[in-house]
Amino acid sequence: MPAGSAIDRLRKAANLKPTKKTVTLTNGDLFEFWSTPLTMAERERAQKDAKSDDINQFALQLLVLKAKDDGGGRMFGPGDIALLKNDVRDDDLQQLMIAIMQEPEEEMDLKSPGSGAKEG
Repeated sequence: MPAGSAIDRLRKAANLKPTKKTVTLTNGDLFEFWSTPLTMAERERAQKDAKSDDINQFALQLLVLKAKDDGGGRMFGPGDIALLKNDVRDDDLQQLMIAIMQEPEEEMDLKSPGSGAKEG
């Protein structure tokens, strides 16, 4: 095999294209965003930015880093972390953080259990 073919195969298999994620909020509204699969560099950055071993801090950093709008722009900035923590229901924030960490094939239904929300 030619030199570099292993890395080329791995990069091709990574398929780092953005996928749409939809979370049903506790009030029944749908919140949609786009995200690419997690890379090691992104994981390391989120761990560093979390400044602790707390999984919630890590997941919140990932959400801020990776959640994009349909045009590819960031939905949140570092200044939004305090607002997300203090002004968003914990149930909704947890669902968003779970969604950001899930692989696309795992995203079947990101509704809160027992939310009773209906898709239209």
